[in-house]
Amino acid sequence: METCQKILQEGLQRLDISSDESQLEALLKFIKLIEKWNKTYNLTAVRNREEMARLHILDSLSVLPYIKGNRVADIGTGAGLPGIPLAIFLPHVEFTLVDSNSKKTRFVQQAILELKLKNVTVIHARVESFQPETVFSTVMMRAFASLQDIMHLTKHLIDPLGILLAMKGQQPDAEEIKALTTPSSIIQLNVPGVEAERCLIRIEGEANHG
Repeated sequence: METCQKILQEGLQRLDISSDESQLEALLKFIKLIEKWNKTYNLTAVRNREEMARLHILDSLSVLPYIKGNRVADIGTGAGLPGIPLAIFLPHVEFTLVDSNSKKTRFVQQAILELKLKNVTVIHARVESFQPETVFSTVMMRAFASLQDIMHLTKHLIDPLGILLAMKGQQPDAEEIKALTTPSSIIQLNVPGVEAERCLIRIEGEANHG
């Protein structure tokens, strides 16, 4: 795990995120857990732990500066990404991790227990049937669908003054951005050690017009 630790330490420095020993330990333990459960649960296509450090952990943490408020929902969290790495670094923020795959939510539940994370809740549900008692200041989601579809699926979850963060590989085309009904901006992400293009689309909640 030494190489992993080095990748994480250097990556966090380049992302300008300060970390303590316990946070680094938690990230390494999380990588070990993914590795262990991957054998039977097929949580992620990434098998190499060094690649996990870059493509899963540092990629997740690259969005940390853009989180708004104290209630965050990670929709389609899969193996707990980006939710768990972010929760390790934002202990005062409440994270709700949602996924419709029961194997994955079981893994996330176990990871939360083993990492002793007090600020994370797991929900096994489809996004459209998830009805939280309180809405969220930030809703994040990997952008597999079109941005309009994502907005449609998640609008019941977002505080009117909150934001939607869609994590995407390549930049969406101008037409897709133009079709959005609320203001949005594209943030280029530079993930240390990852060549592939990464960007974040920040979409304002309903009350943030004008």
